[in-house]
Amino acid sequence: MIEKSIKIQLNGGLEARPVAMLVQVASQHESSVYIETEGKRVNAKSIMGMMSLALNSGEAVTVITNGSDEKEAMDSIEGYLSGEKN
Repeated sequence: MIEKSIKIQLNGGLEARPVAMLVQVASQHESSVYIETEGKRVNAKSIMGMMSLALNSGEAVTVITNGSDEKEAMDSIEGYLSGEKN
């Protein structure tokens, strides 16, 4: 299991389209991927769960990956949220 704090650096935060892209990125991996903020943890592969967080640019979240490709999953999620792989 890998746990890492990541600052969201997407223009406009995580609205509908960026959330859909994040879910696609997370779904490419076998590992479980969770996003945690303010004591709330959701499955990053769930579009409804991610929308419920209503995250904004500049907010810090904790990303938790666990499974056979957890490092690759973490790298992908971090790259997306930091604005490097858009």
